[in-house]
Amino acid sequence: MSDWLLEVRLFTVRPGTREEWHRISREGTIPLMGRCGITVVAHGPCLNDDNGYYLIRAFRDEQERIELSQSFYATEEFAREYEKPLAEMMTGYQTAVIPVPREAIEEFAKRITG
Repeated sequence: MSDWLLEVRLFTVRPGTREEWHRISREGTIPLMGRCGITVVAHGPCLNDDNGYYLIRAFRDEQERIELSQSFYATEEFAREYEKPLAEMMTGYQTAVIPVPREAIEEFAKRITG
């Protein structure tokens, strides 16, 4: 099988806001990503940074990554419910996109989610 793209986002949030960021992610943005067709492999607070939060997503190719991401951010729900509070909590983020065999992504997702 061909490689998929693993997108790793590392967010930096303002001190004291990470638990709320995690709640919004868990209850809102992650389910919305799923409804938009985005495969979320894992997400949560970083263990080595009190203000860090990670999001790992998988895509078939770069075109899918761009199109699905744009469709997520263009939803009325994201604009109405999440855009402003998340922007106020976030101080920055970095994104890395890595080619990974699909089987490795599936195994990683199984192991991290139990």
